[in-house]
Amino acid sequence: MKKILNEPSAYVDEMLGGLCVAFPSDYQLIGGRVLARKGGAVKGKVGIVTGGGSGHLPVFLGYVGQGLLDACAVGNVFAGPRVADCVSAIRAADGGAGVLTLYGNYGGDRMNFDMALEQLESAALPLSSVRISDDVASAAIAERDKRRGVAGMVLVFKVAGACAQAGGTLQQVTAVAQKAVDACRSIGVALTPCVVPESGRASFAIDELEIEFGMGIHGEPGIWRGSVKTADDLTDEMLDLLLPELNLSKGDSTAVLVNSLGATPHEELFIVYRRVAQVLGQLGIRAVMPLIGRYATSMEMAGFSLSLMPLDAELEGLLQAPADCPFWKV
Repeated sequence: MKKILNEPSAYVDEMLGGLCVAFPSDYQLIGGRVLARKGGAVKGKVGIVTGGGSGHLPVFLGYVGQGLLDACAVGNVFAGPRVADCVSAIRAADGGAGVLTLYGNYGGDRMNFDMALEQLESAALPLSSVRISDDVASAAIAERDKRRGVAGMVLVFKVAGACAQAGGTLQQVTAVAQKAVDACRSIGVALTPCVVPESGRASFAIDELEIEFGMGIHGEPGIWRGSVKTADDLTDEMLDLLLPELNLSKGDSTAVLVNSLGATPHEELFIVYRRVAQVLGQLGIRAVMPLIGRYATSMEMAGFSLSLMPLDAELEGLLQAPADCPFWKV
């Protein structure tokens, strides 16, 4: 294992410490592992809380900021946050207008947020919850509630955060978050594994000339494993899976996110986006505010994901509304 660290057991806490020192006007740590907006909850605004394992920066904690999230409960690398931290994050985001918990559809995250919400039932705090499930490789459309949340959660965070920033009620923010989840689809491909610091070994094994198509951001098995393909062939296969579920027609608009899983450079992502733009252009579909870069990673895994979210006037306006955090400014 070659990593820049001290003790593996201190990896997450030292990362959080460095993040807060680097951006003291944006972030503050509350309790053990809760990252919140500096200055606390915004009075009268619906709070939005997420949570999840470390190792995915900027997801999850990186999107705490204006027009985005208000607090994040932070877990170990690839592990869900503790129940107590979920409770603290919800309290930290409470500005008096209710709190939405918005997180990826993973067993540990579901269980701990559910327990946190149960603990707060008697707190006279209006609460709601939306789970993000955009990964088409993880379950068939008929079992969409079993799909994982991957890079598409960045688009959902943006839409929900903009609605809350504009003064939306808890019911409105929850509804638009669910609308974005229902619209969004993602698929990824992995070229290499990553190393979890506390284990000190690769998350999975793959031959040098192989790829895993549809792999999850924690190394969950994909749809197939085989020989490396060209960028255009991979992109076309991804679009062949995504587009049939989206019902996009000529004249429609969609958000596009081409996301590095960690090690894949921007140059290769732009090769992919070039092909995405070609195909969408041939179909008469407009790409709105395309995002190309590292938005939801898997440590140092090489590979990328592609997310599409069809846009109506409401979603497009919220996607393009101002937002500001250390990792993303709109």
